[in-house]
Amino acid sequence: MNEIIFIVEEAAEGGFIAKALSASIFTQGETMQELKAMIKDAVKCHFESNEMPKMIRLHFVKEEVIEV
Repeated sequence: MNEIIFIVEEAAEGGFIAKALSASIFTQGETMQELKAMIKDAVKCHFESNEMPKMIRLHFVKEEVIEV
């Protein structure tokens, strides 16, 4: 696997959540720095060393509501 992609969103209660698209990985962090560390740790725990992705891509999603 060359890369794994995570969808990153702001959590309603504060901080950030991240969900992998191609694996059952979900993690969260209070800051972006903490989230990135948690993502790296979760990926290392999920994959064997020979299956480890070479790159982690973060896709940021921000929901915004506009009144009409």
